[in-house]
Amino acid sequence: MRIEDIMRKNVVTVSPSTSIGEALLLLRAKRIRHLPVVEHTRLVGIVSDRDLRDALPSRLLTHEDDDTILHKPVADIMHKQVITAHPLDFIEDAAAQLYEHKIGSLPIVDRSQLVGMITESDLFSSLIELFGVNKPSSHIEVEVDDRAGMLAEVSQVFREAHVNVCSVVVYPSKNVHKKNLVFRVQTIDPRIVTQKLSDKGFTVIWPTEGGIPL
Repeated sequence: MRIEDIMRKNVVTVSPSTSIGEALLLLRAKRIRHLPVVEHTRLVGIVSDRDLRDALPSRLLTHEDDDTILHKPVADIMHKQVITAHPLDFIEDAAAQLYEHKIGSLPIVDRSQLVGMITESDLFSSLIELFGVNKPSSHIEVEVDDRAGMLAEVSQVFREAHVNVCSVVVYPSKNVHKKNLVFRVQTIDPRIVTQKLSDKGFTVIWPTEGGIPL
């Protein structure tokens, strides 16, 4: 899935001259956490709710310039080195960007122009759809040898059982030279499939019977 499939195209933005007070009111009114700073459709920075809160006067101590701070432009506090993504990037690459840089959103840029925005919430929702957990389904996990062709062999069992697969995830097993295949399948009762897998000699990690792999 590409970022262009899930990004928000109607992005709330501010200009470098927008005051800190105005930006704060905009965040609260729109219930968002990040504001791209745009100048003539070109992305020049970004401010977050945390940036704005940090710039606000203290509630405990008052100073003569407290009101002045609210009228200062967001250009004074915005992050100019913005981490961005392209509309044709894959959503897993965007998720890696958010994770690596510990940020909550990614402006989507094409030829230096802001064309969209995605947040960690958008990615989370999309990953749920990709894994198929938003539909009635069952989780089946199988440990197999770490060699070519194993996914096809296990998939053949689902085909023989006439069970549709919603999604597949592959990750390393705790055991050497093994890997785990995690399937989301469109059946509420996976026992027929798990029995067929066991009969074929595959190790079913989940579901288990009494805590013991089938």
